[in-house]
Amino acid sequence: MYYLYLRPVNIDQYQMKKKDIKILLVDDEPDILEIIGYNLTSEGYTVFTAKNGVEGVAIAKKKQPHLIILDVMMPEMDGIEACEIIRGTTGLENTIIAFLTARGEDYSQVAGFDAGADDYITKPIRPKVLVSKVKALLRRLKEDASPQEDIVKVGNIVINREEYKIVNNGEEIVLPRKEFELLALLTSKPSKVFKREVILDRVWGNEVVVGGRTIDVHIRKLREKIGENHFKTVKGVGYKFVL
Repeated sequence: MYYLYLRPVNIDQYQMKKKDIKILLVDDEPDILEIIGYNLTSEGYTVFTAKNGVEGVAIAKKKQPHLIILDVMMPEMDGIEACEIIRGTTGLENTIIAFLTARGEDYSQVAGFDAGADDYITKPIRPKVLVSKVKALLRRLKEDASPQEDIVKVGNIVINREEYKIVNNGEEIVLPRKEFELLALLTSKPSKVFKREVILDRVWGNEVVVGGRTIDVHIRKLREKIGENHFKTVKGVGYKFVL
């Protein structure tokens, strides 16, 4: 048996129009800012721009954007450092962050995700394709806006989504961010089978290029920390959490 402790939610606050969605573009190439900014503005979004990481962080703190698109290599402060600062800023913890960069090396992408990015998009990319990716990322706003429990109890496991804390049989466990998000996803609907592609999209983002074994490795770590019997593999499909 599992119990959900709900915080009252005003659903009306989540009915957002495109003009209410704020997007911040951070890139040291004026042409990129102009082209991408034009296409996103034409779609109806409110767009802000910054030409380096320092300026990007300042605007992010002031404007509180819903989505930030960051270059990696920039003067004064690179995108990785900017992302880490933004992720540690009160009010910006849940802002969607995507890197848009010409650097496609695996280690660069891993560094981006470790810094807290939700997605990693490589240049060059056609503006219309980028707009489609932006729409896909912004769909998470609707998902995240759904009434979601701050504290969830599933069997003997208590998950505190606000504080990123796990308590298992009375013992507090510290999980890395991706392990926490994977556990939170699977326990959101116990016994439901989550397909591998859904897990990758919801936890790592649809541009992740870290290999198909990524989920398996994280599941193995969760089994070691939470309990072997709680995570069931559905061969050829995905995983589910069982009580």
